[in-house]
Amino acid sequence: MKILVSIILGVVCALNLSAQTTPKVNYFSLNQVELLESPFLTAQESDFDYLLALDADKLLAPFLREAGLEPKASSYTNWENSGLDGHIGGHYISAMAMMYAATGNAEIKRRLDYFIDELERCQAKVGTGFIGGTPGSIALWQEIKRGDIRAGAFDLNRKWVPLYNIHKTYNGLYDAYIHANSRKAFDILIKYTDWMIDITSGLTDYQMQDMLRSEHGGLNEIFASVAAITGDKKYLELAHRYSHRRILNPLLQEKDSLTGMHANTQIPKVIGFKRIADLENNESWDKASRFFWKTVTENRSVAIGGNSVREHFHPINDFSPMINDVQGPETCNTYNMLRLTKMLYETSPEVNFVDYYEKALYNHILSSVNPNHGGFVYFTPMRPAHYRVYSQPETSFWCCVGSGIENHTKYGEFIYAHNDNDLYINLFIPSRLTWKEKNVILSQTSNFPEDGKIEFVLEKVTRKNLTLKIRIPSWVSNKDDVKIKVNNKPYNLSVSAGNYAEIKRKWKKGDRVSLSLPMDVSLEKFPDNSNYRAFKYGPVLLAATAGKEDLRGLYADDSRGGHIAHGKQIPLQEIPTLLGTEAGIVHSLHKTDPDKLEFSYTGETFPLKTDLTLIPFYQLHDERYIIYFPQTEIDGLEAVKENYKNFQKNQEVEQNTLDLIYPGEQQPESDHLIKYENSETGNLNNRHFRKAEGWFSYEIKNREPASYITLIQRKDEKNESAIYINDKELSVKPVEETVDETFIRLIFPVTLESGRHSILIKPKNGTITSSIYEIRLMK
Repeated sequence: MKILVSIILGVVCALNLSAQTTPKVNYFSLNQVELLESPFLTAQESDFDYLLALDADKLLAPFLREAGLEPKASSYTNWENSGLDGHIGGHYISAMAMMYAATGNAEIKRRLDYFIDELERCQAKVGTGFIGGTPGSIALWQEIKRGDIRAGAFDLNRKWVPLYNIHKTYNGLYDAYIHANSRKAFDILIKYTDWMIDITSGLTDYQMQDMLRSEHGGLNEIFASVAAITGDKKYLELAHRYSHRRILNPLLQEKDSLTGMHANTQIPKVIGFKRIADLENNESWDKASRFFWKTVTENRSVAIGGNSVREHFHPINDFSPMINDVQGPETCNTYNMLRLTKMLYETSPEVNFVDYYEKALYNHILSSVNPNHGGFVYFTPMRPAHYRVYSQPETSFWCCVGSGIENHTKYGEFIYAHNDNDLYINLFIPSRLTWKEKNVILSQTSNFPEDGKIEFVLEKVTRKNLTLKIRIPSWVSNKDDVKIKVNNKPYNLSVSAGNYAEIKRKWKKGDRVSLSLPMDVSLEKFPDNSNYRAFKYGPVLLAATAGKEDLRGLYADDSRGGHIAHGKQIPLQEIPTLLGTEAGIVHSLHKTDPDKLEFSYTGETFPLKTDLTLIPFYQLHDERYIIYFPQTEIDGLEAVKENYKNFQKNQEVEQNTLDLIYPGEQQPESDHLIKYENSETGNLNNRHFRKAEGWFSYEIKNREPASYITLIQRKDEKNESAIYINDKELSVKPVEETVDETFIRLIFPVTLESGRHSILIKPKNGTITSSIYEIRLMK
């Protein structure tokens, strides 16, 4: 492997790729960092069991089918047999490769090798270099090669995001090569990338950019990575062709044009911009990537480090959708934001990157796996007193299962970094680092975040000068309370929050460094400064337990909407409002037990005095929770009461909703089996819509009889739509209800028994339908 890497580096230099950015720090491979007892090790073990519960032959079935080979088992259901067939297979390769690197487990390696062997068989059978599971793949890519491109935001030539799908396989093969040293995966990857060059070689730049309107993951990143490991500039050219200018150009001008966009469609593109920037030493693309990271983490993220509602970026000055909707931040988004953070830190090792990484890792990623029963989370609702849904190995194949099986294999990737004789300690996660090149073994033990005491021991070292650079987090409120000891003696060192404490000395075996960080309670608000507050203890988000009422679908079935928590929405007027100043509220939260993180809130709440128990959010599973509480001082109480009246008006609609579609948004449409002819989507006031000169249709379902179907459209729109339920047109005139100054709700009485029904919309007495923003089936 070392010989191969040396050859590759020589080729890179020969091809004038030596202008690439030199990393200022380097990361340790996963096989150099062993997790010790902690919640992170528990999460890794839960992921390990989940991986072994997956059937490789079922995941391989779509690839074999499209290659013209006989599958050895039937495909999994859910997203794996409804259009996105094969996407989990790529994530599976990545997860197995990283799990093998992290654990050295022989069974994981055997399964990984088997999967790659089968993909090699598929590639050989097709004969062009292609492998993939999208139904009708061969014909699809021949259409694309001919320039027959019909791209939508979430489809390409009527297929469900096939570019996004194959990106997962590309990335899996790359990870198998990098983390598991699989030469076979390397060979398949190169043939697969050459196939893509052939497919796109005849397309104009305009055609490429048109195609990139369809979600395509991080194809620009993977092609740049292929350029890096081969030294061949043709792959870097391909990466440029797959860079979406509509997203890049505003970022180059430091303009935030993200509102209304599908969030996780954009983040992987920016990871690719950064990868290309590093290979070319392209300062403008690097700056654009940094600007994107800054605006997402500072202006668009919440206390768990996640972002988006119903998968889309909402306005930065209005976080009310976070409170109102049950489809909160998506785990895939944070998975990708951490990948971008890691890349940015490598070339600029600044503590603010680590602070965000820690925040998102503890409060979103770690909380997204159930340590008791297994399973991964798609949406983490910020709506108070709602809950999360967990996947199951035989039923659930969402995108966040794919990123989920990867997330918990690679906790060791960012704990440490190094540069020459400097060892950076970024995260306080119990672990053992083996720095082979320096003949150093360092262990880190702690009960963090239960308390702020961390100890580092040099278990092996040849007497030499090394600098330990220990991160002092930005959340430290008083730097004077930071205590450092070396071999039990105070070490006099000037420290400041948001920097590294540097200890330079000639180390010997058995040397110990003790770090004590002050852990304090603080409040975090939404970036829009609205009156909601979340409690944190150090970097750890605290949440109040809120009962186990109606946890419908807690462990998901294989239905298309099974990843959404469809249980009762607790009325927002029933959520306790914290009364008092922020300082007074902080001082009203008290630890109930000195040996564990459990807090009791003793301050005043409205409308009634409420007993609240808060624990770290990552420990809270299988029940409802409150992260964000409304907060006001006494003089703002009347405004809170007025808000309660508005909540009550909306509650009746929520309680009577049987099914809900947001036209123009990917998952709501995919989950309701969207079909259409000559139709388009758009966005107004951060609300998505669909309209058609032809028609569009969905499958709706109701668990009990329905009495109404409602549609939201613009007040000023004159086009009329014909509505068909189960192929029969609704002839009754709808009742109109004002939503706000822009929108109206049309209410149609219907009589529908429980079950599945079709709804079709086409123009009525005109050339185009009205723009439809929302469809509800109601009792």
